[in-house]
Amino acid sequence: MTRVAQAGDPVLFVGPDRKVKLLRLQPGKRWETHHGIILHDDLIGQPLGRVVYTHKGYPYLVLEPSTADFIQYLKRRTQIIFPKDAAYIVQRLNLHAGVRVIEAGTGSGGLTLAFARAVLPGGHVYTYEERAEHQALARRNLQMVGIEEGITWHVQDIAEGFREEGVDALFLDVRTPWAYLEQVQQALRPGGFFGALVPTTNQVSQLLEGLYAQGFVLVTVEELLLRAYKPVAARLRPEDRMVAHTGYLIFARIAVGEIGPWAAPHLRKVAQRRQAEEEGTPPRPRGGERDDERAQKGG
Repeated sequence: MTRVAQAGDPVLFVGPDRKVKLLRLQPGKRWETHHGIILHDDLIGQPLGRVVYTHKGYPYLVLEPSTADFIQYLKRRTQIIFPKDAAYIVQRLNLHAGVRVIEAGTGSGGLTLAFARAVLPGGHVYTYEERAEHQALARRNLQMVGIEEGITWHVQDIAEGFREEGVDALFLDVRTPWAYLEQVQQALRPGGFFGALVPTTNQVSQLLEGLYAQGFVLVTVEELLLRAYKPVAARLRPEDRMVAHTGYLIFARIAVGEIGPWAAPHLRKVAQRRQAEEEGTPPRPRGGERDDERAQKGG
């Protein structure tokens, strides 16, 4: 079915030089560039996915924006979480319609947008930001996209705690996430999903120490690297530049009870040794010991 542009819709203009402009269509408005003018009224009620022309005859491809387009081209004052990371975060936090999720560090609203698109309808995003001017920009960005329901905006220091309890997932995009893990535990439901992004390895180490000390389980540290290829069939090869390091992603779960076997790796090994001692069974040999055993048995 052909998608028809409506008043209030965001649209993406892509020029022959691949330069991109993201706009929201409004009756009576016009977009002015050095290539000419395009009237919004000439697009409203017309199909997307076609070429339009300025009054000077300059062509633009007009398209429906994707979530990745929104994240990349929204107005921003802060470093964004890249689409490659945002999409993976949505999956790792198990975000889907009906889920309640907290985000700390609203920034320009790119991740807020990704979360809202994942959990609506029926779900809710609670986003926290200390700087009122940053959250004001994020709210304007989400309004431009057309998402105004299902988001609660808090201008607050999360050291004071989160106002919500029993949420399904929580993500921290703040400088010192390890400082707020008690607040995280108070807000997440048992079994809930936790995630954070930090740019440096020493921050990862501090967060890991905090997660282990607070009893989080199934902790993982990951990094995503995205390589684009030149789309030329006769000489396909990687682009000269790639989206490499943008941040380290840390994920964990909240659980109750005897969590030893699912906690920190070193604690898991201690728990395995204790269990072996209690059961009177010899501990599992380590890698080098297994190699020695195989050599003694002739391979």
